[in-house]
Amino acid sequence: MCGIIGYAGPREAQEVLLDGLKRLEYRGYDSAGVAIVGSGLKVFKDKGEISKLSSTMPRLSGHLGVGHTRWATCGKPSQPNAHPFLDCTGKMAVVHNGIIENHLELKAALVARGHEFKSETDTEIFAHLIADALADGNRDLREAVRASLAQVHGTYAIAVVSEKRPDEIVAAKNASPLVVGYGKGENFLASDVPAILEHTREVVYLEEGELAVLTAGAVSLYGRNGEQISRKPRRIEWSTVAAEKEGHKHFMHKEIFEQPRAVADTIRGRASLEQGDVTLDGMELTEEYVRSLQRVVIVACGTSSHAGLSGRQMIESVARIPTQVELGSEFRNRDPLVDERTLCLAVTQSGETADTLAAMKEAAARGARGMAICNVQGSTAARLAEATLLTHAGPEIGVASTKAFTTQLVVLLLLALRLGQARGTLDPAVRAEIVQALRELPALLERVASTEQKIHQWAQKWHEATDFLYLGRGPLYPIALEGALKLKELSYIHAEGYPAGEMKHGPIALIDRHLPIVAVMPRDAHREKVLSNLQEAAARDGRILALVEEGDTGLDHIAEDVLHLPKVNPWLAPILYVVPLQLLSYHIAVIRGCDVDQPRNLAKSVTVE
Repeated sequence: MCGIIGYAGPREAQEVLLDGLKRLEYRGYDSAGVAIVGSGLKVFKDKGEISKLSSTMPRLSGHLGVGHTRWATCGKPSQPNAHPFLDCTGKMAVVHNGIIENHLELKAALVARGHEFKSETDTEIFAHLIADALADGNRDLREAVRASLAQVHGTYAIAVVSEKRPDEIVAAKNASPLVVGYGKGENFLASDVPAILEHTREVVYLEEGELAVLTAGAVSLYGRNGEQISRKPRRIEWSTVAAEKEGHKHFMHKEIFEQPRAVADTIRGRASLEQGDVTLDGMELTEEYVRSLQRVVIVACGTSSHAGLSGRQMIESVARIPTQVELGSEFRNRDPLVDERTLCLAVTQSGETADTLAAMKEAAARGARGMAICNVQGSTAARLAEATLLTHAGPEIGVASTKAFTTQLVVLLLLALRLGQARGTLDPAVRAEIVQALRELPALLERVASTEQKIHQWAQKWHEATDFLYLGRGPLYPIALEGALKLKELSYIHAEGYPAGEMKHGPIALIDRHLPIVAVMPRDAHREKVLSNLQEAAARDGRILALVEEGDTGLDHIAEDVLHLPKVNPWLAPILYVVPLQLLSYHIAVIRGCDVDQPRNLAKSVTVE
């Protein structure tokens, strides 16, 4: 939620900052601004996208500065609420991601001391607090920032520049991501690696409570108590091309078509054809520990929670461990029953989802062992968890998740196989069969992607519908949920996902000749029951669009449109069948003129509660 970029070096900062902001726009795009230190401190900010900022801002000369792109939390999108914020003297500027929980209390105290506020945001409080801390003259900028942060309750990634310290950026983080990039004679700061990957691959992720001081020639890191610390940078191997569209009209379209590669990368080195077993890097699962498990609790939000629902069926069926899926926002706000015999499995694309992180902390406080499935090495979730399974999807720029979701499903299946392997609950021959199917999956995904033209025809036919109903059973029910969510996110059409068997318990009342019903129906143990449910829908004039297995003609007489997909192992059907639903949502949204990569009111990483 929101993006920060910082630069100190020999180049003109304005160019570096604007480029970085453009690469961070998936984190927020309702307003943006920069603060540059040259001959004094200059700030320019405005409501709207980065392209608007770039086209309207004057030349601001200077070699050090910070920038920010915003997704509104406290205060509506507007020019006064855009970052950066100046202090009362106009000589110091602040950018901030996160939420200050005690901002009303702090603001009241500052107003009582004579401070005047120009925005509705909580962030402006930082500027006033730091100004007060500097006023006594006995603190430098770093010490003033630390003193101010000590008064704040909440989450933050913060960067501060001052014309009185024209050679340095002071930054700090608590529960919001912040990464330092090391260059040659220049250094960088960003919320996410893609913003600085063109300039450097050597990075350090700040830990909770840490503070950094950046100059063109050096980076100094400080611990929670102010002690100077040392940490070796890690090298990021993502290609710069991975953050570009590569000829696709939208990032989301590119990322849908990257799924065969992402799935192959996620499987690689983890599933052995020779032994038919699974090895998971990033964690040790001893047979003793796995057999001692009484329960798995999956915590996630949004699309990741749908992956968790699929994972629950995988783990329970394959490993025979009772598993429940909890929304992060609900789990931490009640009195959950977890203990040392519980594995808390956090599923999060970014590794920074605030509600999921809070749920992880709650489970850990009660003795549960923590594991994370995420796409970002060094993320907060990865650092909180005892073990991390990376999805290897690469950067996902489109706000609506695609390849991160399918790779989450792959990792959850691998984990289920590993747990079943350790517990002895899965026949080795069956496990080998699933492993073989996993290795063949990327090629099947390529075949599914080749159905895009037919999906586009569906989109042309149905883009004016006002409602959609998605139906599935068993492992495909979460895919119905995900298909409905994608359509809502991208096209702003109301859609609902339901277990097919629940249709007659309410949604059947909505069915008429205007309602498209998207059914996911592979040839599995649930096929006949789904077929029966769809016959009920057809009898009420429902317009059925069906995804079925090649050779299945059971719906030809009642479905308006049928898409035949390759035969696949039932455990892999969710991964295969979600791709046409992603494409359908994408094409409907494009036809309707929606912003596919940046849907309204959404941001990529939800780092506030």
